[in-house]
Amino acid sequence: MRKISVRPIVFGLPLTLFLIMVTASLIDFEATRDVTTQINDWILRTFSDAFAFSAFAFVVTCIWAFFSPLGRIRIGGRDAVPILSRWNWFGITLTTTIAIGILFWATAEPMYHLYNPGGLDIEPGSKNAARFALTSLFMHWSITPYAIYTVPALTFALVYHNFGARFSISSPINLLIGRTLPDGVIELIDAMCVLSLLFGLSATLGAGILSISGGIDRLFGLGTGPLITALVGVTIVSAFFLSSASGLQRGIRVLSDINTRGFLALALFVLLIGPTREVLVMGGQALISFTMEFVPRSLLLAPFNDREWVNDWTVFNWAAWLAWAPMSAMFLGRIAKGYTVREFILVNLLAPAIFSIVWMSIFGGLALQTELGTPGLLKESLDLFGPESVLYALVDVLPFSLPLAAFLVILSFLSYVTAADSNTDVLAGITLNGRPEDIPRSHGVAVKFIWASVVGISAWVMITFSGIDGIRILSNLGGFPALFIVSAFNLTLIALGTYKLDKLKEGASGLPSPSLA
Repeated sequence: MRKISVRPIVFGLPLTLFLIMVTASLIDFEATRDVTTQINDWILRTFSDAFAFSAFAFVVTCIWAFFSPLGRIRIGGRDAVPILSRWNWFGITLTTTIAIGILFWATAEPMYHLYNPGGLDIEPGSKNAARFALTSLFMHWSITPYAIYTVPALTFALVYHNFGARFSISSPINLLIGRTLPDGVIELIDAMCVLSLLFGLSATLGAGILSISGGIDRLFGLGTGPLITALVGVTIVSAFFLSSASGLQRGIRVLSDINTRGFLALALFVLLIGPTREVLVMGGQALISFTMEFVPRSLLLAPFNDREWVNDWTVFNWAAWLAWAPMSAMFLGRIAKGYTVREFILVNLLAPAIFSIVWMSIFGGLALQTELGTPGLLKESLDLFGPESVLYALVDVLPFSLPLAAFLVILSFLSYVTAADSNTDVLAGITLNGRPEDIPRSHGVAVKFIWASVVGISAWVMITFSGIDGIRILSNLGGFPALFIVSAFNLTLIALGTYKLDKLKEGASGLPSPSLA
């Protein structure tokens, strides 16, 4: 059997830098926090407009690609056959991209906005503030975030399958500039994206640990101290490592199916047992506001230009999504063979965005209705126990609160495991030489174990010493380099849809399909 080697720079450089940061946090947390905070503040001061305008550009590009002749192109060529059913494709796409975010933030984020409505002339805690809060949820969790994923994923899918390019972040950039970048530059680009994803995975795992620990505390009263969060972290990391090591068909396909059905069942149950009419009305009103405000909010036009609020929320969210985007794009692109560009945009952007709007309407709307009816109930929980407590404080006012809380803990666990599974697979794929479908599963197990362990340790250090602020800083640090990578992919996609369109129609012949083993 051919020996599969590790790419030393792509594997070693991000691992070394990441471990240095984690070690520095353990040795002198205050100094490390000061340095990372200064870097974070500089990113926000200097590049907040770039984050906002680029994110809007990605939305525009997706709309253009859908309606242009590019939309009819089949990924992998005209004779390519899908490797996944539409349901499995949607389930994997949805659960890979949302991770634990919609559970953690759907009820916590609107509490922040309800009492701090973005510098607008709105009375905090009022019905107008509630509408602003839900509209902000739609802004941060629907169209634009999924465009941030769709652009690089679609670009990579076309370059990888239709041109037979190597499994590297640099492949679409090579196509854009018309020549192959030097090997050293390719290695550095891939290493930078690995580092971005490590930041993103750690930030999201931190949120997951907080959310699950909060649920366990609600059920058993064990608190959310370092020991509990460590045990939760070890359990999550072990699960997504084992799932990733088992392969696509045995792991993520099964997990994503369970996870998607769990999301749908939970949303329907909460909608029916809650104040259904009020939630639907508030959701409809917020959707109208979202439609009217989408462009000015995206372009930071007055009155949606309060710089502190924008940086704390909108830019933070774009950075968080961007941190995952390049590497997730490689996974999403690899599994899309056999479908058209138009179908890709429907499944990767429109369908999950609609799902997210419905989800945020139900859970965000219920949280806001509860807070408006009993002022301070959820806000007090947020202030005293942190954002991880809000969801379970909300559950306490619903019927069947204990079994519902238990179900939320399980769903939170599955949600992160499913998302981390696919990204661990990509981390192993990009740090090993060769196309992923040519690499025996056993060769990537050790690499996956290393990445899973590193992410788990860093997430625990972050939440133990810095809590939610650490999550924000890691998200911004991870999203910064990814901003430039995804912007380059955006240009490549435009090129593919214009002067390189003819070359896409045939596809790469004789290339193997991604392995489902």
